Amino acid sequence: MAAYKDYYEILGVPKSASKDEIRRAFRQLAAKHHPDRNPDDPGAEERFKEINEAYTVLSDPEKRRVYDQYGTTGNVPPFAPGGATFRTVSSEEFADFSDFFQTLFGGFGGARGGFASDFGGAGPDPFGGRFQTATRPATAEARLDVGLLDAFRGATTSIRVGDKSLDVTLPKGVRDGAKLRLRGQAPGGGDLILQVRHLPHPTFRLDGDDVRVVVRVPAHLGALGGTVRVPTLEGDVETTLPPGTSSGRVLRLRGQGWPKEKGGRGDQLAEVRLTVPEEPTEEQAALYRRLAELDQAG
Repeated sequence: MAAYKDYYEILGVPKSASKDEIRRAFRQLAAKHHPDRNPDDPGAEERFKEINEAYTVLSDPEKRRVYDQYGTTGNVPPFAPGGATFRTVSSEEFADFSDFFQTLFGGFGGARGGFASDFGGAGPDPFGGRFQTATRPATAEARLDVGLLDAFRGATTSIRVGDKSLDVTLPKGVRDGAKLRLRGQAPGGGDLILQVRHLPHPTFRLDGDDVRVVVRVPAHLGALGGTVRVPTLEGDVETTLPPGTSSGRVLRLRGQGWPKEKGGRGDQLAEVRLTVPEEPTEEQAALYRRLAELDQAG
């Protein structure tokens, strides 16, 4: 197996950490190490990918269980013995994960199924043994992990079913929990049903048909107003920040959210977070002191 990765250490949480603790740690680290906030740091992108990979595993109960059981053993988990295994290989976020992740979860999402009798399942032959009980191919189910942007844009991803590879086309705007039926593609000739699961995204979070995002804005821009760039599912856009904007204010970009089932799209909800220099220069510090004096005088 590839070199072991300690996902708990990467996120800075204990092995007993709750789901909420893991989520909070991820959000703090993702914000700190986001490449856009560290343009002069060549290692920021790799750290950001590593943080995203750790969260993808530890935020999912099944992946976390597999990681805790097999991560340090050097063995590949025996998923669905004798059955089918499935692997997403072209998802936008998934494809950049480490060799350790690919080795450990290469067969993640196995499905098992048997054959069902046309005469109501197990039991005595209704014809007294004169005829063989008819059977129909069983339907198999599995989970398909996809990146949020792949789900929004629609994409073709590959899965492995037993010894064959299948290309699956994701409809644009496919929703978390949606089921895709591949007729006749399960082992034994039955239908294969794939349940879509959106992988966590470091920037965007779905809220029904709306997409939520956090926008960090310098404090002076919040006070004076101006133009800010807001990330959307289709790329950054510019919007006007009203003067006197405080942290927590939500800017609504209409029609920039998730595709609705009956047409149209939801909205983009951008929550403003005001920022101050972590290490202000002498000139900046002097200006902040002057501002404090004005506040006290007022």
